[in-house]
Order: sequence, then structure tokens, then C-alpha cells
Amino acid sequence: MKTRRMGRDGPVLSCIGIGAMSFAGFYGATTQEDSFAVLDAARDAGITHIDTANIYGMGKSEQVIGAYLAARPGAREAFHIATKASITADAAGNRRIDNSAAHLEAELDKSLQRLGTDHVDLFYIHRREVARPIEEVAETLARLVASGKCSAVGLSEVAPWTLRRAHAVTPIAAVQSEYSLSTRAPDLGLVQACAELGTTLVAFSPVGRSLLTDRPVGRDGVASNPFFKVNPRFLGPEFAANLAATDRFRTLAAEMGTSAAALAMAWVLSRGEHVLPIPGTRTVAHLQELIAGAALELDEAALTRIEAVLPVGWAHGDRYGDSQWIGVERYS
Repeated sequence: MKTRRMGRDGPVLSCIGIGAMSFAGFYGATTQEDSFAVLDAARDAGITHIDTANIYGMGKSEQVIGAYLAARPGAREAFHIATKASITADAAGNRRIDNSAAHLEAELDKSLQRLGTDHVDLFYIHRREVARPIEEVAETLARLVASGKCSAVGLSEVAPWTLRRAHAVTPIAAVQSEYSLSTRAPDLGLVQACAELGTTLVAFSPVGRSLLTDRPVGRDGVASNPFFKVNPRFLGPEFAANLAATDRFRTLAAEMGTSAAALAMAWVLSRGEHVLPIPGTRTVAHLQELIAGAALELDEAALTRIEAVLPVGWAHGDRYGDSQWIGVERYS
């Protein structure tokens, strides 16, 4: 497994990690046994980074990881663990963003308990609270590092200017953002700002929430999933257009002797040595396709062929529905 550094002076990790949202059943039913099998296979392949959040299944993802670490002696030392906090909900289920020091530390303490560890290696704010100066939030993150509860800190779904302001207060090791052939917004300044500051761009959904694989979600899967059924890219004519566009990508991958998922992963990895994708999966078979992408080397000719079938702007529909944009910074 190839490696990349987390942050300017941080640890050297595998070039891909595991996004653990799937462990909470976000994309479909799963079991703890299935999640353990994925983590075993990841560890065997040399993957060293696990990325989760307190909100994934309302703590379930962290609980699964904690159970795995307890069941596998030495696993905690083998994995670099990241989690996130700041998305909260009231009794009616309405979500809001809380970046206050009290909330972040309290949620981190709960995460540590679920994970069964005395610290995480990376702690992000999951979304930015607009009314609170990011400098104040960065100071809170710096205090959490000083407390020993986390080794490094990051931001998620922020604009380049927010990264720069926070980094001026305390080193920001990572920014997590959706980044793939179907979501190219980070190319509009975030990829560049991360490279300049020595910040790792942790790319979630690198295979386009299944669109960039050989087995994209079907209409039944869309209808039964709370996220997909309100997401513009998976509805009506936009979904049909996206399936047609990615059919060309699947054909190209087959011509190149690989899977669509592997080719999509290789493209993300080609965007810079500071980019670290974190695909999620519920199966070992899909994980092996993703791992294969880490071994692919794309030359200029291959990149040109990919751009020809999926040029910038090819995706139909916004990447989030109105309710899903809460706390996400847009930029151009």
C-alpha cells in the first residue's frame, strides 16, 4: 500500500482510508460481523486510516469501531482514527450546527467512550457554525489538542478562506470534502489551498455514492434510502442522465482492464500527494476493488481518456438537496 502524510508534519498513512459511515447502515443494512470483515481486510491490505463521526447512526459507527478495537488486540495501534462533531438535533429531529467549546469537548468525550480509546488521532468540526468566528473554533480545537484528547485537528465541508483563517490560529491537519469525478468543486481553490498550507484533503464519496462503480444504486435502492430519495442526482431525469453518462465510464474502465471503482479511486489519487480518499463500503469484495485503485498509475493519456467521457460539469443535479446543504460552505 502506498503512503501519504497526514498534514505537514503528521504521521505517514496509507494512501486510502476507510470512511465508516457505512458501518451505521447509511447506504443499506449491514451487520457488525460485516463491518469487522471489512476492517480485517483493510488491515490486511495495509490501510491505516479510519474516518468516522459521532452522528453516523447516532454513535453506532463509533460503537462498531470500538467493539472491533476491543476484539482485535493491537488494532488500536495499527489504525489512525478520526472522528467529527458539531451536527446536533433537537427533539423534533431538526438539525443545527454547534461549534461551541462546551459542545465539541462533550461530544469528543462521548466519542472516546464509544471508541474505547483515550484519544483520537484526528478530530474535525463536521460543519461550520456560521455565526461563530472560525478563529474562536480554531482556538477550541487547539485546546483539545493540548488536553491530549486528540493529536491533530481538521475541518469538514469548508471553503478555502475558512481553512486559511483557521490555519492562521492553529495547524489544520486535514480538510474533509466530497471530491470525485462527479464532484469537482474542490478544484476551485480548496485543493490548492490545502497543498499550500500542508493540509491533507480527505476526499469522501470518491466513487460518487456508487455512480462511479460497476454496480450503481438502482431505483429501488434510491426509493428506500433517506439520503438518496431527496438527493437531486438520484431523482427523475437527472438520475437517468447520470447513469447514462457513467455507463461510458464503466465501458472505459473495462477497456482499461479494471473496475469503474478502481479507476475512480485512481483519478482522485492522481489529484495530488496531499489528497487521501476515504471510500466507504459494506463488503470485502467492494473494498478489494477500491484497494486496486491505489495500485493504478494513470498517465496523461489515461487521464485524457477519463476527461473525455466525464468532462468537468457532466453530472446532472446538485450534489445535495436543500436540507442537506445545512452547514456546508459553497465557494467559487
